[in-house]
Amino acid sequence: MDRCVVLVDAGYLLGAAASLLAGEPSRSRITVDHAAIVQGLRERAERETGRPLLRIYWFDGAPDRVPQPEHRRLRVMPRVTVRLGALTRSDGRWAQKGVDAAMHAELSELARNRACSDVVLVTGDGDLLPGMMSAKEHGVAVHLWAVQAADGDYNQSEDLVAEADERRVLDREWITRAMQAREAPGICAPPSPRPEIAAILSAPLPESALPAEPAKPSASTTAAAEAAKAANGQEAAPGTGATAGKPGVPTPKDLAGLSRGVATAQPDRHGPAAATLRWSSEKGWIERAAASEAADAGLPTLAQLTTAEQRWADREEDITTVSGDPFEVGQVFARRWIDRLIDRSLLQQLSGEYPRVPHRIDGELLRYAARFGLLAHKDDQIDEHDRYAIRAGFWREVDARQVAENSTAGE
Repeated sequence: MDRCVVLVDAGYLLGAAASLLAGEPSRSRITVDHAAIVQGLRERAERETGRPLLRIYWFDGAPDRVPQPEHRRLRVMPRVTVRLGALTRSDGRWAQKGVDAAMHAELSELARNRACSDVVLVTGDGDLLPGMMSAKEHGVAVHLWAVQAADGDYNQSEDLVAEADERRVLDREWITRAMQAREAPGICAPPSPRPEIAAILSAPLPESALPAEPAKPSASTTAAAEAAKAANGQEAAPGTGATAGKPGVPTPKDLAGLSRGVATAQPDRHGPAAATLRWSSEKGWIERAAASEAADAGLPTLAQLTTAEQRWADREEDITTVSGDPFEVGQVFARRWIDRLIDRSLLQQLSGEYPRVPHRIDGELLRYAARFGLLAHKDDQIDEHDRYAIRAGFWREVDARQVAENSTAGE
C-alpha cells in the first residue's frame, strides 16, 4: 500500500528534546504541545515520503500501563494510536519496560501485511535493528529520524543509522514549535514560626494517649515539645524529639488529641485559647468550623444529582474529550455538579466553604480524578501537587459560575 506510517518512541523523542532544550533528559523539564507534535510529524512524514499518512503510533511507558493525561489527549486525536508499556522504578530511576518489544512487533506486522510502503522511525534504540531489517526484507522503505543532540554527538544507535534507508534530523527549530523548556524552580524561603501551631504541639497528650507507665514520657510528647521549640525559634536538645528519628514524630492522631488540650496551655502566651488543627489548602491553613460537618451534609454529591443517562454521557465525555489534566478534571467535575443543581442557593453555600472543599464532595472529586491515573503513588508518596491542582480547578469553575449567576440576577 502506498501509505506511510510513523512509529514514535516517546521516551526517546521527549527525553532527547529535554536534553536539547533544558540540559537534562527529564521530561518534566519541558512543556509539550502534543497536537503540534502530531501535526508536525504528519506534515513532515507526508512531505518526505511522498505518501499519505496511514497512522502515527505513539509508544510510551506508564505506571501499571494506566494512561496518563498526555496519553488520553493523544489517543483521541485523528490517526493516532497509543501503545503503552510499563514504567517501573529501579535504583531510583524510572525505566520503560516492553516499549521496544511493542515497537518491534508493530513494525514487523505492518511490513508483513504490506500495510504501508514507508515507515518513519523516531527512535534511537538499537534493539529495533532486527525489526528494521525485517521490514526492509518485506519491501518497506525505512526512514530514521533523530533529535538534534545537545552535545553535537549521536544520540542514536550507529547500527540503526547504518541500516536506515533515509535519515533526517529534527533540529532545534522544529522541536521548539511544539516544546519549550520550563523555568527552573526557585528555592523556597524557610517557613516563618507559627505560634498557633507551636501551641498545639507543646500541649500535653490527652490521657487516652499516655503510656501505661506514668514515669516514662511518650516519644510523641517529647517530639511535640521539640517541634514547638523549633517553631518558636528555640534550639532542640540534641538526640531528642524530631532529631532522634521518625519514631519520635507525633502521629496525626496524637496531634488531634493535642488540639483538644490547648485551651488550658497558657492561652496568653501561645495565642488563642481555642487553637485547633487546620485544614490545608492552596491558600494556606484554614480552620475547620465546628458546624462544618452539618453544613456538608446539606450539599448533595454529584452521584445524587446524576441520572443513569447522564452517567453514561459523562463516561463518554471522559473517554473522548477530557484529557485528564488535574486542573481540567476539577473544572469538569464542578461544571457537572453546578449544571445539575436544582436548588441554586446551594451554590452560594458551597462558595462560602472556599477554599475547603466539603468532605463528601472532596472525596468524590478525588475518586473521579483517580479514573485518569491521577493521585497515583509516585516515589512512594501521593502526589500532592495533583491534589492541589484538582481542587484549584474545582474552585475556579465554581467561582466563574457564581460570578455569572450573580451578574444575571443583578440585571
